[in-house]
Parts: sequence; C-alpha cells; structure tokens
Amino acid sequence: MYYVYALRSLKDGKFYIGFTKDINKRLAAHNNRQVQATRNRIPFEVVYYEASRNINDVINREKYLKTTYGKRYLTNRLRNDLDG
Repeated sequence: MYYVYALRSLKDGKFYIGFTKDINKRLAAHNNRQVQATRNRIPFEVVYYEASRNINDVINREKYLKTTYGKRYLTNRLRNDLDG
C-alpha cells in the first residue's frame, strides 16, 4: 500500500503533504529532523491520510492536495478535528 498524508506542525499549525509506503516511519523521519523541508517546524502529527495500491494514484492525489482546491478540501474535511 501507498499513502498520501497530511501532517500538521504543532509549532506553526501549517500542513505538510507527502506520500510514503510507511506512515509511522515517515512521521518519525519528519520529527527527527531528517527531512530538510520540515526540519524547522517540528513536532508534527498525522492529521489525514489516504491509501491506495497504485503509486501513480497516490502521486496524483498528493499533487491535488497541494493545490488551492486541495488545501481547501483538507481544511473543510478536518474542520472539526482542527478546532478541537
């Protein structure tokens, strides 16, 4: 399985979107400062993920979630979770 995921920085509240085969391992890499793009924004928590057996589907979904419409989708989808 492949996963597209959204992390939320507990430092600045912003999202990071990516894809992986192992969410727990990838979250640990982010929080251990092993990912250059997120090094200064730790700690992170997983707030959303989707699974697929096809990597191309996951890559396309990641690209969508990084667009304005995708960010809007995530914000609406997680409205209750992010408020609480």
